[in-house]
Amino acid sequence: MPASAIWGLGLTQIVGYGTLYYAFSILVPDIAREFGWTEQWVFGAFSASLLTGSLAAPTAGRLADHIGAGRLMAAGSAAAAVSLLLTALAPGPITFFLALALMQVVSATVLYSTAFVAIVQLGGGSAQKSIVHLTLIAGFASTLFWPLTSWLHEWMTWRQVFLLYVLLNVLVCVPIHLWLARLSRGNTAVDVAVTAAVSEPISAARGRAGQLVFALMLIGFAVEGYALSAVLVHMVPLTLALGLGGFGLYVAALFGPAQVASRFINLLFGGGLSQTWLAVIAALLLPAGLMVLLPTSPWMVGAVLFALLTGLGSGLTSIVAGTLPLELFGKAGYGRRLGWCTSAKQFTSATAPFAMSASMAEMGVVPSLWVVACIALIGAAAFLAIPLVLRRGVRLELGSRYSGDGTVTR
Repeated sequence: MPASAIWGLGLTQIVGYGTLYYAFSILVPDIAREFGWTEQWVFGAFSASLLTGSLAAPTAGRLADHIGAGRLMAAGSAAAAVSLLLTALAPGPITFFLALALMQVVSATVLYSTAFVAIVQLGGGSAQKSIVHLTLIAGFASTLFWPLTSWLHEWMTWRQVFLLYVLLNVLVCVPIHLWLARLSRGNTAVDVAVTAAVSEPISAARGRAGQLVFALMLIGFAVEGYALSAVLVHMVPLTLALGLGGFGLYVAALFGPAQVASRFINLLFGGGLSQTWLAVIAALLLPAGLMVLLPTSPWMVGAVLFALLTGLGSGLTSIVAGTLPLELFGKAGYGRRLGWCTSAKQFTSATAPFAMSASMAEMGVVPSLWVVACIALIGAAAFLAIPLVLRRGVRLELGSRYSGDGTVTR
């Protein structure tokens, strides 16, 4: 895959995540004041819009398979600009919520899941490595857009900031995605290259074994999404409640660099590692971090290790979200499967902040975090079961092909 295409996709992911996701939290106080809502209600509206967006992800995946991810992203970028425009011009709370919901529905057509499909469709035997490159570049979205949005908001209203981001999507994302659509249309060498990039055990991911593997993958991503979201949304309040005081802010600040570092480390040293085992490692890092934090708090070193382990796990999760379905099932139907994985993960991620808040109010901070650690281990167990199912599927497949005397059966 051309390096220019990776950098172009990376730029659109930075703009997409920055304008459609990360900017919102900075603008919430101003939005709440204008509409007469509490900030909790505004965040609630955002969570509801994320739930709506999760329902659109499977459809976006099927469209990416059918018409091409480049075309879908080009149309999605234009629709993203329209949704930002409608949000900026919303006259009241109801229209604001509807525009916000549209924004998250549209985001399913332009963010990671569709970008990963575009990489696979553009071809090359290094699709998995290209996905790692993309997540490494896009990992700077929050690093760039949190301070950018804060700086713009010092002298612009939240509506004006969104209007500026309309132009950013139109002038940056739409042209790049149109170019990618033209580029992918000329590629005819994808099938052989991608097939060569897929590991041997994939042949067992068919029939009942394939259905079970897919179910385990969905469970793993859904549980992982819930656990990460439950911790990350409440990161600073949790560290304060555990007695870390103002140091909790510095602990939370370590998460972003650790997330990017994990992708860079994987790029350098993870080439020969199965994506299934990478998914297991990613899923284990959050509970490992919690098991370090909880017995040692308010010890600062334990808190730092927790932030680093959680960041490393989150960074790897972004990678395996794209590479694991490709390794297990190959290119055929990749967009559809990735859409379902994204839907499962985003749905649980949207519900986790409310569930975690209720849990902390009922049980307290420390018991709630132990519960999250146990839940996260369920996700790791789901990923761990995948190679066992694949191994059993291979034995059954070989057993059905050959009779006891060595002759082939049909």
